Amino acid sequence: MSLAEAPIRILRPGDEPMLERYLASRPNTTLFFRNNLRVVGGLDADPDAPYGGVYAATVEGERITGVVSRFWNGNLAFETDAHQTALARAVLEASGRPLRGLVGPAAQVAAARAGLGLTDAPATMDSVEDLFALAIDDLRVPPALAAGDVLCRRAVPGDLDVIAPWRAAYFVEALGEPEGEETARQARASIERGVERGTTYVLEADGALVSLSAFNAWIPECAQIGGVYTPPPLRGRGYGRAVVAGSLQIIQAEAGTPRSVLFTEVDNVPAQRAYRALGYERVGDYALVLFPEPQEIR
Repeated sequence: MSLAEAPIRILRPGDEPMLERYLASRPNTTLFFRNNLRVVGGLDADPDAPYGGVYAATVEGERITGVVSRFWNGNLAFETDAHQTALARAVLEASGRPLRGLVGPAAQVAAARAGLGLTDAPATMDSVEDLFALAIDDLRVPPALAAGDVLCRRAVPGDLDVIAPWRAAYFVEALGEPEGEETARQARASIERGVERGTTYVLEADGALVSLSAFNAWIPECAQIGGVYTPPPLRGRGYGRAVVAGSLQIIQAEAGTPRSVLFTEVDNVPAQRAYRALGYERVGDYALVLFPEPQEIR
């Protein structure tokens, strides 16, 4: 089937069960989709509100075979083995908005980037990362956490003055965002949403905050780790490993969440070592491409 013949349509309220069946069939790479739909309550939400989006899918009968969404933050998310460019163009046309980034399985992102003419577009982040998964029952708890030498807990509003600058530093270090007031503002808004939703966690050592982690996507079946940050003077002490493990212990105890996934740079040796030490195993790849300016697609 050619691109022009791809049975593409914009998803509407009532399509949620069909979409969920498809997303659930690919549990390691669809957490952003499933989390966002859960947060906003479905396909009738404002696509420009936090966690909202416009969804385009290839649909054959009552079965979705691929989906692309333009989320509220301008990122296009991919989960489709074919027609990446056609789906991307359809969702951008329906949203009437430019794009700021591309996220999803690496081959899919590469195909869409080429098809949209963005291969040579400058990017603040252009990374193919290892995708890891873990059955939380198999979590190897760091000794300091198990012994109570450090404490993991959910972040509260009173932590914001400490952890908002940490999130800004993470945006600069991990995502390539420029230092400055706008990045600080976006970081504060991001961490405030996470604190409000209960998806942000901190680690304490001797009563002081020493590390930060979050679920950048969460559904009852799976927690996706993101935004792990330890200030440089405190690195090398196992704090990042402990805050991730503690957050997984909490969400399993509270919600019975059985699995976790995350992705990290292939050349980030300390992070790779830390996640493998917790029991995570590589299951695939994931790509993130973020552009410094909105990209208008003609």
